This record gives sequence, C-alpha cells and structure tokens, in this order.
Amino acid sequence: MLIVPLGLLYASLFVGRFPVSPLQVAHILFAQIVPSTPDWPRSVETIVLEIRLPRAILAMLVGAGLSISGAAYQGMFRNPLVSTDILGVTAAAGFGAAIALLLSRGAAELQLIAFAFGLVGVGLTYLLARVYKTTPALMLVLSGIVVAAFFSALLSGAKYIADPESKLPAITYWLLGSLNAASLRSLAVALPPIFAGCIGLLLVRWKLNILAMGDEEARALGVRTEWLKGIVIVCTTLITASAVSVCGMVGWVGLVIPHVGRMLVGPDHRYLLPATLSIGAAYLLFIDDVARSVTATEIPLGILTAVVGAPFFAYLLRRTRGAWY
Repeated sequence: MLIVPLGLLYASLFVGRFPVSPLQVAHILFAQIVPSTPDWPRSVETIVLEIRLPRAILAMLVGAGLSISGAAYQGMFRNPLVSTDILGVTAAAGFGAAIALLLSRGAAELQLIAFAFGLVGVGLTYLLARVYKTTPALMLVLSGIVVAAFFSALLSGAKYIADPESKLPAITYWLLGSLNAASLRSLAVALPPIFAGCIGLLLVRWKLNILAMGDEEARALGVRTEWLKGIVIVCTTLITASAVSVCGMVGWVGLVIPHVGRMLVGPDHRYLLPATLSIGAAYLLFIDDVARSVTATEIPLGILTAVVGAPFFAYLLRRTRGAWY
C-alpha cells in the first residue's frame, strides 16, 4: 500500500498538458540530492518542483486526511453513512471561505478564515450536543445537522449578495473543490494540522475498536469514552478544516474510501486506519491527475469524486447488503 501512492506521485510529475518525460523528471529529482549540471530548461524544473510536486503532495495529504477521518467517524458513530462533514465543519469552513472571497482577501487569509470557521462550526456542534456532561452519538449527529444547515443557509446568503460578475463565480468554483492554487505556501499551511490529526487518530486507533462496540460496553472495559470522543473530534476537525481551507469542498472521499479499506483489511481499526491513509492518498492523487489533464480546462475535484464515488458506493451497498463490518 506504500508502493501505489509513491508510484502515482512520481507519475503525477510528468502527467499533464505540458509534456515532461519520465526520465527527465528522474534527473530533476536526482539533481536535488546530488547537484549536477542541468541539461533541461529552467521552465521544466519550475513546473516539476514548484507546481506539480506541491500539488501532488497536497492531493495525497488531503486524500489521506479525509479518508482516515471518515474511517474514524464511522467507527465512533457506528454508522457506515457517516462522513467527515457530519459535524458541520465543511459547511462552516465553506462559509468562512465565501466571506474571505467577498472581502477580496488573499489566498493565505482565505485559508486562515476558512480554517477558523471550521473550528467554530464543530465547537458549536459539540456544545449543542452536551447533555449532562456527556455527548451521546445521536446528539452529536443531530447537532451537526443543525449547525451544517445553519452555515449552509449563511453560505447561500453570501452567494445571494455576491457580485454575479466576479465574486459569485469565484465562490461557486471554490466550493466545487480544486487544487489549482496549490503551492509550497499552501502546503506548509495544511501540513502541520493534517499531520497532527492523522498521528492523533493513529495513536488511538485500537481504542476505536472498543468504542465501536457502544458507549456502555466501552466504559465497562475501562475506556474514558468522553475523552476518546473528544480526541477523535479534535483530530478529525483539524484535518477536515485544513483540507477544506486549501482545496474547497471535496466530497465522497471520507465516505467511500473507508469501505474500500474494510474490503481489503477488514474492520479492525488498527489496520483499517493506516490502510485508508494509503488508499485515500492514492485515490485523490489519481482523481487530481485526471482533473487537470483529461480536458483543456481543469475539472473541479468535487465533480469527479461524486461521479466516481456515488456509483461505487451504490455497488458496495448492493454487494454487502448493508453489512459494513
């Protein structure tokens, strides 16, 4: 599972509308380790190292983060239909990005505002779900629906008042999801929170097996369920808010990829979470390669992930007959 993402990463550096040979890419990468006299144009090196490489790494990072977050949520809520936006983080971050676009803020400020609103959205969901110092799973889901609907309404209001000639197209295109603005700076912004969130989920992955049995059973086995839920929510929120802030709304990744992981390694979260990291990274990187190279104009990621994810999820439903473990 490590070979496929790394192989796709290398292929992504020479796949695109501007042709670069695989051998030339290998020479450019090798020259970064062992300095040598370049026999290629400077423009080719810029395309490979400053445009395609950060974009490919960011695609892998976002795909891996959304996938492991979806797997953790599905285990925590014991629901195969749960995805990373269940607690309202996507809608809240989308509204924050729309506000930034309305105010004509730069890319760095847009990412920061979207990330902050994503955290606020999940914070509101968690506060609404607190009942007598506990957070029942059903209350979290219902509160997430309420918060997501609220921020979706605010997002619709922002689109309604946006200038139809400039602001509205920018907001609409951003919400469809894209990595065309990927750069070393956006990669530096997204890497720390996504990496920290993934590490946190991997450290508690064996406890997710107990939490998936139910709160009462988990408490009987000595697991502090409220602390564990809090850790999972914080980690997944960091990942999802960061992903949305740098590439917009990319759906179906956190919903479908965990099911693919269960087909390959089973439901044990000790193996499922690392598997979803690899599969998600390879999947979104492949989708992004298709999005930027199959047509003259780039296709938004959200369109392709839905076109691929919805039929595949329908196939999974028919094959498993609803039995997801």
